[in-house]
Amino acid sequence: MDLDPKTDLHFTRTLAVPRSLVWECWTSPEHIPHFFVPRPHRVTACDLDLRVGGRFNTTFEVEGNLMENHGVYLEVVPEERLVFTDAYREGWKPAPDPFMTALLLLSDAAGGGTTYTAIARHRSAETAEAHKAMGFYDGWGTVVDQLEDYAKGLMR
Repeated sequence: MDLDPKTDLHFTRTLAVPRSLVWECWTSPEHIPHFFVPRPHRVTACDLDLRVGGRFNTTFEVEGNLMENHGVYLEVVPEERLVFTDAYREGWKPAPDPFMTALLLLSDAAGGGTTYTAIARHRSAETAEAHKAMGFYDGWGTVVDQLEDYAKGLMR
């Protein structure tokens, strides 16, 4: 993966849950509300159509305000790669003010876990810096912690 340090924010973590379960959590609307935004914020709606060009729409409640996020999947490789963006809406309709493209890369880790890489690609260095200042690493780090905890609960 060719990463641009000016426009791409990223991190890699090893999760103590199998890759198939991480994939299921990221691709099933019933699981998304349990981890997708840092608590105490919450997901109030999730509408997924898991296919290239299919919708990835969520609504968050953040400090009493609802925030709608509309996007599409650009790439879906089961249990390996999930790419989505807010640059388009379903039907390849361009978004008026796109922010980023997200890439999730999954691979097997030792002991039955998952190597989880999250990448947020931005159109400009300024947008990436703004995302970084908004708390990309803490926010997305919290999300992956919540994902791991939630997925562990599903293993029981």
